[in-house]
Amino acid sequence: MKQITTFAASAYRIDDLQLFRDSDAALAARSLAHCPVVQLQQGESVSDTSRARLYIVLSGALSVTADTRTGMADGTVSKVLPGESVGEQSVLDEEANLSLMTALETSELLVVEAEIVWRLIDESNGVARNLLRLLSFRIRAANAQLRRRQKLGEFYRQMSMIDGLTGLYNRAWLNDLLPEMVASAHGGGKPLSLIMIDLDHFKNFNDSHGHLAGDQALRAAAQVLSGALRPSDCAVRYGGEEMMVLLPDTNVKVAVVVAERLCERIRQAVVFRDMRLPLPHITASLGVASLLPGQDDHGLIASADAALYRAKDGGRNQVVVQETLFS
Repeated sequence: MKQITTFAASAYRIDDLQLFRDSDAALAARSLAHCPVVQLQQGESVSDTSRARLYIVLSGALSVTADTRTGMADGTVSKVLPGESVGEQSVLDEEANLSLMTALETSELLVVEAEIVWRLIDESNGVARNLLRLLSFRIRAANAQLRRRQKLGEFYRQMSMIDGLTGLYNRAWLNDLLPEMVASAHGGGKPLSLIMIDLDHFKNFNDSHGHLAGDQALRAAAQVLSGALRPSDCAVRYGGEEMMVLLPDTNVKVAVVVAERLCERIRQAVVFRDMRLPLPHITASLGVASLLPGQDDHGLIASADAALYRAKDGGRNQVVVQETLFS
């Protein structure tokens, strides 16, 4: 970055600069007369940002990346065009400019020291008004960007809680939400039931029909769960061919009815949509458990899992309820 002239000796006019439009042009011209005009080559950055200064783009364009020296850069990049400025915040709070300013093409900048900016603010209502308008616009833009990022962050957070193959909630979602559901059930004195589901002989299914058909079988079972539940119920892919259904505010008798319905619908699920292919039927074993007094989320899962293994040991393709509910 090298000085090539001063503002008074350049061909640029006060009206070209947004910050000084509709202000006292003569005052601004006198104040800026000896301010240096510097030139940046394409790809060159402003070298000295340790002092509070205002940089006004006279020609070319700057790429500005915020907060690069704090180690907290968020990747925000803005493009500053002729007539626009950078560094107002630095001047107002009298701190170093933490923005990385790089020329996108050969550019000329007007460099205005902080004390000159303050003198213009004190002496010209127009400059003060323009500065307030500019900062207000930037705050609105920053808030809008923050809202977009928050929405995007929430979207990705939700996506991270969804199993990519089946579209059901995944284990991470379960680990986050099941303890809350258990605490809510205990606190409100309401029932909470859980159905553990395991597709029968799934390894043999994969070996016989291939992993693509296995994936389709998992999707078919997941569609059964999604289509048969209430909006308040939740279906989870627990891992591999194991799935789980959470039934808030549901006692064991209703949960058994739901499980029997799911067992039948899985038995009838269509895996191959192409009717020219042989139809491999899938079945499932289901274990049902309801939350007991003082039981935590791990205990509830263990109860449903024990019931599931009893269903598998008893011949599969059936529903079994945890023993403790009837002992």
